[in-house]
Amino acid sequence: MKALNSFGFPVLRFNFRGVGLSQGEHDNGVGELDDVRTALEWLEAEFPLPLIFAGFSFGAAVGLRVACADARVKAVIGLGIPAAPADEEIYDFEFLKTCEKPKLLVSGARDQFGPRKLLEGLHATLHEPKKLVIIEGADHFFEGRLKELREAIQLWVEEALRP
Repeated sequence: MKALNSFGFPVLRFNFRGVGLSQGEHDNGVGELDDVRTALEWLEAEFPLPLIFAGFSFGAAVGLRVACADARVKAVIGLGIPAAPADEEIYDFEFLKTCEKPKLLVSGARDQFGPRKLLEGLHATLHEPKKLVIIEGADHFFEGRLKELREAIQLWVEEALRP
């Protein structure tokens, strides 16, 4: 959020239903799809600009599913992709294989929820344009490596999204 905002992008950060002080109850990724749709509708109404979706962990699993299918979204960023728990439908990233939008996936080399080999395998199946960045020494939360995370996003934005 801070990285995209520092590049001049308007940013909306929100909690899914049932998280923090938000209303409702966690819906195992089903109702949360509507949360993402509502957020995109609000962003489009407030900021008539091309939309870029960025999500972290569960937010990436849910949000990328909506963002890839939404014509208003021009590019997607998935941080800390939880590729390991493939037994749950919400963590099935098969839909990314048909997403033709510019895609940036960033993960820590020590991310216990997104093992490098699984992410490299997923990345290999995706349409271009795509980029996978593995931040050495970083865990799922990028503890102590936020500078490298920001730099990876900045470089991608400059390469993929600027004319």
